[in-house]
Amino acid sequence: MHVRIRGCRGTIASPGADTMRYGGNTSCVEVRLSSGRVAILDAGTGIRELGVQLMDEGVTRIDLLLTHLHVDHLEGLGTFAPIWSPDVELHIWGPASPLASLAERIATYFSPPLFPAVLPEVAARIEFHDASGHEWEVDGVRISSDAIVHPGATVGYRIREGDRVLAFLTDHEPALAADLRTTPTEWISGFALMDGADLLIHDCQYTPEEYAERLGFGHSSTEHVATLAERAGAGRVVMYHHDPMHSDAQLEAMRADVLRRWEVEEDRVVLAAEGDTFDL
Repeated sequence: MHVRIRGCRGTIASPGADTMRYGGNTSCVEVRLSSGRVAILDAGTGIRELGVQLMDEGVTRIDLLLTHLHVDHLEGLGTFAPIWSPDVELHIWGPASPLASLAERIATYFSPPLFPAVLPEVAARIEFHDASGHEWEVDGVRISSDAIVHPGATVGYRIREGDRVLAFLTDHEPALAADLRTTPTEWISGFALMDGADLLIHDCQYTPEEYAERLGFGHSSTEHVATLAERAGAGRVVMYHHDPMHSDAQLEAMRADVLRRWEVEEDRVVLAAEGDTFDL
């Protein structure tokens, strides 16, 4: 399994001199399975460049796994070149809602005045799937999802190929519902998805001081990530969903805080950066 960060910023894209090292595109992670199958986690602005590459490669079967439908995780879909190709079969997975289907909620974005085209005009053959508490198989790879704590319907994902596991939990605030140090792990939001993961990509938007002023916003702090990584026995943790107001230097200070709290080798704590690759 080959993993590449295509976008790792949260809330809103933030290009500029102070964010150049880690990138300003919003949430998108490319996953290449050993079979060659392509899975994509989230459709933030980072998906645009990936789409151009996939068209150049002639890829015609894509699985898109959406964690939720906040705009920073969906805003790149309209510029994702494969959706405008009739040769592409696109499977979109996302959380269920009692209010509207996944297709209906995505169609809200694909509609004027937010976007000039409507969803029925998309050329690709799209199938929509419920990813709320489900497990399924793609080319021998097990993918599971479960609801996690964040405003609105949101899921995290666990992808297992052989004995290697990738866990993706962005926009996640498990500390809102539990003391992460003492609560039994079965009661911690998303823990089953991250348990024993070789690579844990996890929301780490705030410092502890910032989190105290943003309780309930749906994001985690450096303290939370260090505790989760230790309790889950993660191989490596990738700090993700960077605050748009944080400079590269601030992010590096946050990484130092996670390392200080977790007390592991430096290479086990990584700041997500556009273009970073991981082989599992």
